[in-house]
Order: sequence, then C-alpha cells, then structure tokens
Amino acid sequence: MQRDIFDADHDAFRDLARTFVAKEITPFHDQWERDGQVSREVWLAAGRAGLLGTDVPEEYGGGGVADFRYNAVLLEELTTAGATGIGFPLQNDVVAPYLLRLTNDEQKRRWLPGFCSGEIITAIAMSEPGAGSDLQGIQTHARREESGDWVLNGAKTFITNGILSDLVIVVARTDPDAGSRGFSLLVVERGMPGFERGRRLEKVGMKAQDTAELSFSDVRVPAANVLGEPGGGFGYLMQNLVQERLSIAVGSIAGAARALALTVGYTKDRTAFGRPIANFQNTRFELAEMDTEVTIAQVFVDRCITEHVAGRLSVTDAAKAKWWTSDLQKRVVDRCVQLHGGYGYMLEYPIAKAFVDSRVQAIYGGTNEIMKEIIGRAVVG
Repeated sequence: MQRDIFDADHDAFRDLARTFVAKEITPFHDQWERDGQVSREVWLAAGRAGLLGTDVPEEYGGGGVADFRYNAVLLEELTTAGATGIGFPLQNDVVAPYLLRLTNDEQKRRWLPGFCSGEIITAIAMSEPGAGSDLQGIQTHARREESGDWVLNGAKTFITNGILSDLVIVVARTDPDAGSRGFSLLVVERGMPGFERGRRLEKVGMKAQDTAELSFSDVRVPAANVLGEPGGGFGYLMQNLVQERLSIAVGSIAGAARALALTVGYTKDRTAFGRPIANFQNTRFELAEMDTEVTIAQVFVDRCITEHVAGRLSVTDAAKAKWWTSDLQKRVVDRCVQLHGGYGYMLEYPIAKAFVDSRVQAIYGGTNEIMKEIIGRAVVG
C-alpha cells in the first residue's frame, strides 16, 4: 500500500540519509563489527550532515523541526542498510526528549550544540544487573550533600553507546522511602572521577554496537547536572518511553520488510529441481503470508507515528506497536532463514545477520511480556 504520512521534505531527508548511509556507513560497517564499535568520525559526519538533533532548536545547532517522522525516516534507512551498529536512533529518539524537555537554559547551552554536532555522544542508563524491565528494582543510588551536589554509587548494564558515550543520563534512587517518587535523573559526563566503563559486552548480534557495563563509585555529580526535579525521574521515564517504544516498532517493521525483500530476491534466483524456488506453491504461500502481515503492521505503525506527531499516542498503543512488530520481526526473519535453506545459516548472507541482530527487539525498551502487562491493565481497567 502507498504510505501517505511523509511529504516532500521527508522524501528529501530520506535521500540525504540514504546517501549518507551508502557513503559513510556501509563501506565500514564490517570493520566496525570486528572492532565492536563504530568510529567517532561517523558521528561527526552525521552532525555535519544534519542527521543528529533534527528536533533541537536551530539556536543550538539542530534542525529546529519537532517532527518524529524525520526520526522514523533515518531509522528506516539505517535498518534497510543493515546498519545495526549505529547509535543515532538512541541519540535522536531516546535521549533527545530528555535534553529538550527537562534541561534549563544553561544545560541546553552546555550540551545541545555538541549533541547536534556529534561531538557529544549520549546514553541512558536504566538497566542494572538485578533490574532490567523492573525499574522499581533499581539499586543505583545517590545522596545529596549540603552543597547541593550528589554522590552517586551503583552499576548499570546493557548500556547502548556505553563505551563511546560522553554524557550518560543515569537513573538513580535518591529517596529510598518515597516509592516511585524516589528516583532522579543525574547526568554523568566523561572524565568524572569514579565513573568507569566496564567490559564491552559480547552479544549474540549487533556486534558493531558498543554495549557496555558502567559503574559509579562515589561519583560527585554537580547540582547543575540534575535533569528536571529531584524525585521526578520515574515520571519522566514513563513519559519518554512512549517515543522509545515507537522507535523500536519503526525499526522492527523496517527490519521485517528488509528480511522479506532479501528473501523474495533470493527465492527468485535460487533454483531447486530445475526451477526457481519462488515457483513452488509453499514458497509463494510463505511469502504471501509474510507480505500481508508486514503490510498490515506497517499501516498500524504509520498511524502511531501520526498520532505521536500530533501528541496523542498513548502508552498502551505504543506498547501494542512495540510488542506486535518486534514479535512479527522475529517470526518473519525466522521464516526467511528457512526459505534460504542452509545458506540462511551462513553469516555471509545478510539474512543470517538479520536473524541474530533482530532478536533483541523483543527485549529492550521493556520486554514484550511487560508490554502485554501494560496492554492487559488497560483492557481490564
């Protein structure tokens, strides 16, 4: 079906993003996979190209257009190219809302220009060794000194951009007796004494994405590095998880569509018993089912994007989009591997890499079991 949520400006931005990916990412991604992280140079190149901070006001070096459709376009182009190591979506889709909505003027001047230029790479640290989707289980804590500064202690894990990050938003418990009102967001910057990066985690897939453990030992965080109001952290997380989960949905459906396109091409070229395997009824039925499911899911995701741009996307609908599309991506990629036969298990074929890269979509941003819990509560009241 013809998608109708983008206009000429978005199409021009897509051309820009596609050209950038082809020139600055695709030729180097295999090496980044071997290195375990991308280069800082690609972040600077993205800043020069205007791909970072499209919704940041122009006075701070951003694009000045608060329109999530630009975020979606960039994510779709990265996904279509199989560029799973690039952390731009985390910067634009996940961290940007915190820095735009919660920072004061001084913080904006200090952080946003580098955010947009690619000189400041960001991360957000929620998950812990003993607390993943259960944010109430967070043990990282900070105490306030008489000076107003905070002393931070704890550990985080599964942190995307963890090695390269220059600025990390840390979720910390600041009042153990206040329940959900006892969490605050503290910004930890590269070079602060006591802030250490642990090992780069060896993942099943997404090898070029630097995912790491972080530790904080008596890290003194200035009062000027608190985001929003102390004690408001949990509420801020709930507000911003809507966009994060929509971003995962956008990437998931784009990934499913890519896997399907790769498989259609393969089945047309690959022969068995003297004819292309695309000519077998089972193959056509498999492709027909997947194409239908991907089309239907894309329509729902596009509607969610439209609702989000209008400021109406609910927590429940974002959870539906994240759960359904990431689960669909798993099913589609698995079926596509099967249609590739033995070659589908070889990493030299893009479908094999898609198989290992896509599995995490159903886990991060809140596991799909958590998504069903959110939806279920909305259903039963």
